[in-house]
Amino acid sequence: TNKQTDFKMAADSDPESEVFEITDFTTASEWERFVSKIEEVLNNWKLIGRTAKKPLEKGELTSGVWEEKSDEISFADYKFSITHHYLKQEALTDKEIKAESEEDALPEAMQDLLSMNNDFPPRAHCLVRWYGLREFVVISPAASSDAVISESKCNILLSSISIALGNTGCQVTLFVQIQQKSRRMYVGACEGPGVRTDFEMIHLRKVPNQYNHLSGLLDIFKSKIGCPLTPLPPISVAIRFTYVLQDWQQYSWPQQPPDFDALVGGEVGGLEFGKLPFGACEDPISELHLATTWPHLTEGIIVDNDVYSDLDALQAPQWSVRVRKADNPQCLLGDFLTEFFKLCRRKESTDELLGRSAFEDESKENADISQALQKLTEPTAVHMPRLSTMSNMVHSARKRIHRHRRVEESPISNEVLNSILLFLFPDAVADAFNAKRSASRGSNIATFEEEGYSLYSQFKSAPSDSLTYKLAMCLCMVNFYHGGMRGVAHLWQEFVLEMRYRLENNYLVPGLATGPPDLKCCLLHQKLQMLNCCIERKKARDDGRKQATENALGGSMERKVSNSKGTPECSDNKEFVKENKGEPSQQKSWESWSDSEDEFFECLSDTEELKDSEMKEGTAKGEGKDGGKKETQKWRPEGRLHQHGKLTLLRTEDPLYIPVTQEPAPMTEDLLEEQSEVLAKLGTSAEGAHLRARMQSACLLSDMESFKAANPGCCLEDFVRWYSPRDYIEEEVTDEAGDKVIRKELSARMKIPGNMWVEAWETAKPIPARRQRRLFDDTREAEKVLHYLVGLKPADLTRHLLPCILHAALLKVKEEESIEDIPSVRKLIQHIITHASKLLRYSNPDIKKLEEIISQIIASEAIIARSRSLQAKFGIKKCEKEEEREELERFVSSLLEEPEVPVIGAGRGPTGSIIYKLFVNAQRAATLTPIEDEPGKPGSSDEHRPSSGALSEFPPPTGREIILRTTVPRPAPYSKSLPQRMYCVMLKDDFRLAGAFSSDTSFF
Repeated sequence: TNKQTDFKMAADSDPESEVFEITDFTTASEWERFVSKIEEVLNNWKLIGRTAKKPLEKGELTSGVWEEKSDEISFADYKFSITHHYLKQEALTDKEIKAESEEDALPEAMQDLLSMNNDFPPRAHCLVRWYGLREFVVISPAASSDAVISESKCNILLSSISIALGNTGCQVTLFVQIQQKSRRMYVGACEGPGVRTDFEMIHLRKVPNQYNHLSGLLDIFKSKIGCPLTPLPPISVAIRFTYVLQDWQQYSWPQQPPDFDALVGGEVGGLEFGKLPFGACEDPISELHLATTWPHLTEGIIVDNDVYSDLDALQAPQWSVRVRKADNPQCLLGDFLTEFFKLCRRKESTDELLGRSAFEDESKENADISQALQKLTEPTAVHMPRLSTMSNMVHSARKRIHRHRRVEESPISNEVLNSILLFLFPDAVADAFNAKRSASRGSNIATFEEEGYSLYSQFKSAPSDSLTYKLAMCLCMVNFYHGGMRGVAHLWQEFVLEMRYRLENNYLVPGLATGPPDLKCCLLHQKLQMLNCCIERKKARDDGRKQATENALGGSMERKVSNSKGTPECSDNKEFVKENKGEPSQQKSWESWSDSEDEFFECLSDTEELKDSEMKEGTAKGEGKDGGKKETQKWRPEGRLHQHGKLTLLRTEDPLYIPVTQEPAPMTEDLLEEQSEVLAKLGTSAEGAHLRARMQSACLLSDMESFKAANPGCCLEDFVRWYSPRDYIEEEVTDEAGDKVIRKELSARMKIPGNMWVEAWETAKPIPARRQRRLFDDTREAEKVLHYLVGLKPADLTRHLLPCILHAALLKVKEEESIEDIPSVRKLIQHIITHASKLLRYSNPDIKKLEEIISQIIASEAIIARSRSLQAKFGIKKCEKEEEREELERFVSSLLEEPEVPVIGAGRGPTGSIIYKLFVNAQRAATLTPIEDEPGKPGSSDEHRPSSGALSEFPPPTGREIILRTTVPRPAPYSKSLPQRMYCVMLKDDFRLAGAFSSDTSFF
């Protein structure tokens, strides 16, 4: 009692502690919020009211552009996706809108129900195919696993869209997806002023016997309409039967697999290794669908019941065909590209794949690099062995490999390896050596390149008959057929040993263009070109030495060495070269020119001559302080190329001679980047800028020394007149006496104190090019290239050569397309070229984007394979009549480009005749009846006319579609006449009725 008293007192003292439960019935429920969200979305998409549009043209639902917009709404915690599907159409003009508004027109959805221009579209949303709508909104569960199954929930959703349509005045059809999504079950509604259409659906797994024909379906349709009129208005019928051909019988896939035995046999030539495979390994066409259509029938014209049917496929007025393509058919070129591309992601090195390599053994033999370089620069005559056979060419390298690896363990057999090496190095054959030597110098770059199809510059790959290009294709083939990644490592090892052999024996690498590295090509191609430059310089030097030892006269030796430089063409252009001529050099200053530890001279005798020349120069300078004329008598001119026109030296008036100069050092793109970084690190200070200019002027100093040696008694003005004529100014002036004279002087920039040209001229000594320190140290550069090649992993090698493989693959696709003439493939090739050229211009392209390019190449290969498959199936090459063959070619071409192609003449035309025979032969094969003679040969229109039992030879339809339409007043006789439609599809294990039934909501 005390506790109760205390509780009351507390309640009285604190009135806020009492809780009153108040129910506010004006608050919106979850269902009302859901309806409001639907209305909000419809308003946002501007689907309120009626929008006038043009009537649908024939086939517009298939050929037009469809667009869609999506949003998300929720009913309590259950999320739905709402999507607006619509056909993009041009807006009506003001006159057309005015004409439409004057009429009491039905909503567009109701008009579309009666349109016969777009029955059975081959490619469309299922609701478009069932109802022929051009615009609709679908509300479906957001999660793919969710489903609205219970009847009460379905009714709530249907009520929601009805309220939303009524509140907003929207005349677009709204559908709700119910049941499991795989069943594609929809219910919906469309409302207009005083009219309403309900969209209903029935879906069964089996076709009921009483509704397995047109007669039973008409009964359903009439009972559903419930029209009170007598007689009932005529019902329009459209019918389509679809026949599927899966067994092509006598048509094996025409693609012949490659002859693997020929690839490894002794008769392998360059053509087998130089070509990529092409074509599908399986039939890329899996099915052919024949659709026979009766587009405009009325109820009483045709009989189709459980006893008898007038629906004969051969008598159908319209035939159309579509093909079903095999999913990702296996294609040879695609497999080659895919397998080669997979190597990019591998991380194994050559040593890990093959064990201790031959490179390791070679490094032991040449452990002391200084001894190796000394050996290379000895003045002894070089023995030039004659190239005989490939086995002799790589014999020593092969022996070093087999010290660590037995023959049977090699991934590539000797037979295959020799064939590949023979393909890569055709000058190894003794009989063809002289004939092919000149061709291997890069003058035979032809094929598509001559026709302007120079993909290699766009792809940064290599010319299509270069060594790099051939190596890429051989590695691709070895990876696919001969040992995979280990085979690639093995071939690469042999290739590098061959490069070493050619360097040591002065044999130029074949298949490379002469001259400096082409920066438009891939880095590996540039490296091989650099190696060729080194071999060429080394060979010229060794030939000069050999001639010098055979010739006792020093002057004769000088002429031969000068001629062996091979530089007249380049030197002739010296007078046109700008003052900034010169390449970056390894030296940091001119003072360290002769003191560097990395100094390399031509030979020991040249060093002694250099010392003598320097002693003579010192004597000449000591005695030449009084004037230039004494100076000229102290050394004889050396290294002259030819006289420079009529120019004479300013001081002595002797003829001015163009000297033999050194070639600028060739550079690959990685060396250029490296030197750019070094120069950039010098900063922007005055000292850094001066040092940078010195480093870039090594070639200028070399040319000055050569000029001084060729022109004793010359001055800087003489050099400038030859080297940079625009910096030597001759102008007519008036002297103090008033006479006109010609004043000759250097340009203003040459007179700047501390001018680099003046400083270099004072530093330069009269040394001919043959005794100068080499601007291009071919010995060291060759070793750097070989070291780079040895260090490449198979994955690195693949990345270097991938542009070449893509280049080769595109050339192959283009070649095959030119035979077939397929517009879509031509467009795809152009797209690939544009995409690839943007991607491959960078050194490390994105792997995923490269995969996209490869997939596009595979897609183009599949299209060409489909074209050839269809041509074989329709017997185009066997067709004797020109007109029929042209018609068949157009038909096959259309099948590749379009989703569905009409057959001209239906079953009575030449194409229909072939299709009929294909189906009949497949049916006869299934029932073990004798097959007709060659079914691919088109016959006359009467050839395939069925006799009394011929109809049974044609297989039964796989699917049947029937559309029933009419316009009747509903629900009362005085109601407005409105469109009614029912679509039916009957398959073996599927039966669907999709009905749209309209009723008058004003007069009922």
